[in-house]
Amino acid sequence: MSRWLNALPLTLAITALGIFATSCSSSSNQAQIRFVDAIQDANALDINVYGPQHLNGTQPFVDIVFRGVLPSSGYTIVPSDTDTIKGFVSPTDTTEVFSEPVNWSSGVQYTVIATGSSATGTNGSNVVLWSIPDDNSAPASGYVEFRVINASPHSPQGGVDVYIDPIPVTSMGTPVISGLAYQQLSKYISLIYYPDNNSSNGNFGYELYVTQSGSTTPIFSQYLGPGDNTIHTLVLTDIQGGNAMNPLALELTDLD
Repeated sequence: MSRWLNALPLTLAITALGIFATSCSSSSNQAQIRFVDAIQDANALDINVYGPQHLNGTQPFVDIVFRGVLPSSGYTIVPSDTDTIKGFVSPTDTTEVFSEPVNWSSGVQYTVIATGSSATGTNGSNVVLWSIPDDNSAPASGYVEFRVINASPHSPQGGVDVYIDPIPVTSMGTPVISGLAYQQLSKYISLIYYPDNNSSNGNFGYELYVTQSGSTTPIFSQYLGPGDNTIHTLVLTDIQGGNAMNPLALELTDLD
């Protein structure tokens, strides 16, 4: 798939990716999901899915904590259809944190992210649930790909700029993503793989810098050490129980 999606509102990006993914799918009545808990003021969650194929519900994920990802690698199979996904406080499952409709297409892989706030609003009205189709087509040989998702409600107004510079970094280069606001995701960024670049501590790979849009002062920086021909999603979140962006992106390995 051509990596043409720039930083878009999530609904537009999901629509575009969904068209492609549906056309390439072949699995009957099954989708694949991984779940990311980015609700900074919620307790550990159990996740239930209800739909025509499972009227009484299934529970694909149990006891997922803030910034937790389940499964830890790969995806979990769920029914494809117009379903409802619910989050409950673990382990009693008596307190509902959110309930949202979803429409997962057969044969498609999704990153499902819950963010926002569970402590404000009523009946989970301030929880934001995204089902983001993933494109895990292998990059060309000698390249690595990154995608960034802004799931941080307290990220700077005007969004963030993202730099991913090959090590060793003598000075920050040009942002590969500009003005990425809360509830936006970037395109897949294809970068040349540099296995022989080494920093002073022996690492090879890249340095991630996240700045307020238009600024060159990092909010945080982070080492990234991907392998060749791999794909990685970086999720920006809040800090737990606070009102600021977390100084560490959550790195998901999409294709290893």
